[in-house]
Amino acid sequence: VQLQASGGGLVQAGGSLRLSCAVSGSAFIINNIGWYRQAPGKEREFVARISERGGTNYAYADSVKGRFTISRDNAPSTAYLQMNSLKPEDTAVYYCTADLTTITTPYGMIYWGEGTLVTVSS
Repeated sequence: VQLQASGGGLVQAGGSLRLSCAVSGSAFIINNIGWYRQAPGKEREFVARISERGGTNYAYADSVKGRFTISRDNAPSTAYLQMNSLKPEDTAVYYCTADLTTITTPYGMIYWGEGTLVTVSS
């Protein structure tokens, strides 16, 4: 199974970007999927997540609530992070992550994709 993130780039403050995370590989079930980010010199932090266990639930970091929206398609399995009203402090490498159930990992396993850089200029 692989996660491929894309959509990063350079944008001015107040602008928008949409990140994509494509999940590929043999049979899997997505338990949850989301995004973390890591700014220069800082620890990786949670951004947003969709949980599919017990119904669909959405979670956002307080710093992005009202500006970022996470969504997903089932075919193909892709998650999106729509980022609006971007601020310079949103500058970071954004990582896609997913908890997947597969034949070999029936209780789930965390997968990470390569990061995609988002730079917001002031």
